[in-house]
Amino acid sequence: MKYNYTNKDGLGKIELIKNEDNFQQYYYEKQAGFSFHTIAWNKGADQYITIDEVKYEFKAASILPIMLNQSFRFDRPEDIVAWQFNREFYCIVNHDAEVGCVGFIFFGPSPTMFINLDDADQDMLNRLLTVFEEEFLSEEDIKAEMLQMLLVRLIIKVTRLAKKQYIGSEDVIEEKFNLIRQFNLLVEIHFRKQHQVQFYAGLLNKSPKTISNYFSLYSKKTPLQIIQGRIITEAKRLFYYTDKSVKEIADDLGFEDIAHFSKFFKNYTTQNPSDFKKTFLKSK
Repeated sequence: MKYNYTNKDGLGKIELIKNEDNFQQYYYEKQAGFSFHTIAWNKGADQYITIDEVKYEFKAASILPIMLNQSFRFDRPEDIVAWQFNREFYCIVNHDAEVGCVGFIFFGPSPTMFINLDDADQDMLNRLLTVFEEEFLSEEDIKAEMLQMLLVRLIIKVTRLAKKQYIGSEDVIEEKFNLIRQFNLLVEIHFRKQHQVQFYAGLLNKSPKTISNYFSLYSKKTPLQIIQGRIITEAKRLFYYTDKSVKEIADDLGFEDIAHFSKFFKNYTTQNPSDFKKTFLKSK
């Protein structure tokens, strides 16, 4: 079953997917008009989810926030309940950091956070799911506001659970943690052209050393690893889901010299770009 709502302006969209046996997302195939954040809940047994061609275990009774530019598919999509929404419907920088798309679950310490749910959490989500379904079926004039309010409740709940699981507490030093979120957001915006920590530190009015110190508190990666990892992730996506050449991908990602890009890519993947593409096509 699939519920959807579009704002009167035709831009803001929210969807609720429940027990659909063909639920998946391929970002580069549907990029135009298909930029949804996703919160997926596995209501069945343990299964696997493949995100950008990397397979992860998606345990029963757990929930996973997925970024808008990630491609994914499930072993058993019929066991999944998912909320999808775009920036025009809700977020991105206009809301409080905890409940916005710049918040913990989308720009926090890990790009892939599987959040475990106990019985009480699942009961709460089931009640919220019922209200969501009722609201999608309603014809009231305030439908958009109600759906947005319910989405905020969902994001707050998932954020609180994620903080407890990933940093041991709901409480963090907000100034420092907000800076990390902002750094991650800026990398998402500029990584194709800007590859140095100094650029992002300048935008945040901090020194590179200060940025690194903040990351040491709440992240397993350094700021430079965040930047370089994002470049590698995008390169892999372009190899996986497009027919672009190595040179075209190098140009897209801000490398003037294809040899420099090849060396950079091999340092991270142990394969040069051409071999990586061939290996993927063979396995596919």
